[in-house]
Amino acid sequence: MVYCTYCWLLMGLLGLSYEVSKPLNQMCTEIFINRSYSCEGLGLRELPEQLPFTTEVLDFSFNFLHLLQQSTFSRLKALVHLDLTRCQINWVYEGTFENNIFLETVVFTGNNLLFLASTAFTGPRCLKHLDLTQTGITKLAFIPLQDLYNIETLLLGSNHIQTLEVLPDFPTRKLKHLDLQMNNIQTISTRGIEALKQANNLTLSLRDNKIMHIESKAFSSFSFYSLDFGSCSNISVILDGLQGVSTAILWLGSFLGVDSLPIQETTLQGLCNISVDYLTLQYHSFLEPSGDTFQCLSKLKRLDLIHTSLSELRSLPQMNLLKELNLSWNDFLNLCDIDFSAFPSLTHLYIQQNYNTMNLSFGCLESLSKLQHLDLSGSKIERLDCCSNQLRGLIGLQHLNLSHNRKLSFHNTAFNECPNLKVLDLSFTHITINNSQGPFHNLHSLQILNLSFSHIDTSKQNILQGLSSLIVLNMNGNTFKSGTILNDNFLQKAPNLEVLTLASCQLMVIEAKAFSALSALKHVDLKHNNLTAFCSDVFSSLRNIYLNFANNRIHIIPHDLLTGLSGQSIINLSYNPLECTCSNIGLLTWYKQNIDKIEDSEQTLCAEPKSLAGTKLFSINLSCRYSTAKIALITLVVIIVIVVTFVLIMYALKQKF
Repeated sequence: MVYCTYCWLLMGLLGLSYEVSKPLNQMCTEIFINRSYSCEGLGLRELPEQLPFTTEVLDFSFNFLHLLQQSTFSRLKALVHLDLTRCQINWVYEGTFENNIFLETVVFTGNNLLFLASTAFTGPRCLKHLDLTQTGITKLAFIPLQDLYNIETLLLGSNHIQTLEVLPDFPTRKLKHLDLQMNNIQTISTRGIEALKQANNLTLSLRDNKIMHIESKAFSSFSFYSLDFGSCSNISVILDGLQGVSTAILWLGSFLGVDSLPIQETTLQGLCNISVDYLTLQYHSFLEPSGDTFQCLSKLKRLDLIHTSLSELRSLPQMNLLKELNLSWNDFLNLCDIDFSAFPSLTHLYIQQNYNTMNLSFGCLESLSKLQHLDLSGSKIERLDCCSNQLRGLIGLQHLNLSHNRKLSFHNTAFNECPNLKVLDLSFTHITINNSQGPFHNLHSLQILNLSFSHIDTSKQNILQGLSSLIVLNMNGNTFKSGTILNDNFLQKAPNLEVLTLASCQLMVIEAKAFSALSALKHVDLKHNNLTAFCSDVFSSLRNIYLNFANNRIHIIPHDLLTGLSGQSIINLSYNPLECTCSNIGLLTWYKQNIDKIEDSEQTLCAEPKSLAGTKLFSINLSCRYSTAKIALITLVVIIVIVVTFVLIMYALKQKF
């Protein structure tokens, strides 16, 4: 390992520079100068000679190599990452990577490997990641293991492995991830996995194997970081075989369309003799769930019951250690159909996308005094008196998501029970305010408020009253009367705003002092409106500001409105019908001098005159000076006017005297 680190330090002295899409021999693309190249899908049958010997990362996927031998990569001695996905490789001969001592990652995905020489991986001293997914392997013994002593990730998914027979010399010293998903493994024996006991914090994936039997106590005294038996139809078989195992994560979930036996009262009893922190059972259905069904889940810290067709959770055993519960995509009719008193330590609760209209009743959550994060988004909630009584007891709540619901009406102090809120998301929910103080006036700690597409009445001056700590406000999709943000508007009540989003608000005018109280603004998004003027003077007192005016109707921008954009300010003027005429020479001149302040210059195009339509602004060269002939003509006209005027004056004086 010390040697590998030393090699890397030497290579680091070469320095880094960045360049994208530079052609190599009109074929491969240079990603990082002299270091990273992509030759993907070019139909090559050998490595281009033009690849420099300093190449570290090479994507050679979807080409044609058929066989690999010692000379194939010998010139690229600096290789670190090599992708050979679907190159129709069948043969890997002795010493193929003998000269690639820095090699860390090799990807063989999608090659039908018929032969792997015993010394195929001799040479690399830091080989950490080997991907043999979908390579036709039928047994683990096919892989030469003696040179994989530093391997951390070994991917063997989508092959034809039928028995899990891990050889005694299997490299487990540094192994972190062993992927055997989508093979044909049906039985697991104690002897077959004994070598894995030496691995530390291993993630083992056996997802989508039709496992019918696991030898009793085969996993006893094993310690894993994650065990994945997803899409195994009979959970009882898996749990019986895992007796005595310890794992942080146990994945027993299934997928849409996969048939599995319903979870009955005794199905999960095997969990009583398994040490697990996080359990997922998603897409499994419960057959009349009761307290006995969950009796062995009392030591869990996280539980995922997404898509489990639950309509209620009552008479549950105490789960005092549970911190996170996910009940999304279920069939609850009432929030109180869940016995939350069984989860006194819960900090995160998710009930998203409930299939039925869920009634947000009073006091359902009051036992969750430690709850910090509550997500009830997309659950068809509609309340005419939201939300203080419904959130009673949630004094520690910091993050509340009520987005994508139907309609919420706020009376009095809507969030009186959770004064410590920092993030509140009400987007895509119809919001009605029926009080004079403002629904958020007690939320002095609120930092992020999302009211996008909430149909909120923007004429009400009290919307943001009390939000002295508000930093981020999203008002996308809400409209203002007559398309105008007046000088006297509700935004003035949030003086510490740094990020303000007003996209798609049908805005036509922003009055000069509309944001005068917002001295901390750093980011303003006004895209997809109907603004015809670039009103940067509204932000003239601010330095280092980001202004997005994309997709508006701006034609001409006077030069004096641009000079106020000082410091590191950035503007986006893309997709506006900009004029590229002498009437707009102020913008065109400033634009070229300040290209570093422009975002999305590729889509900042001319609309007028028609001869220049679609031309990028930075490529326009206009000459708006008067020619010598024009100057001479103007001078002659001025002289004639002066002479005629003088003659007329003299004639008038002569007539008088």
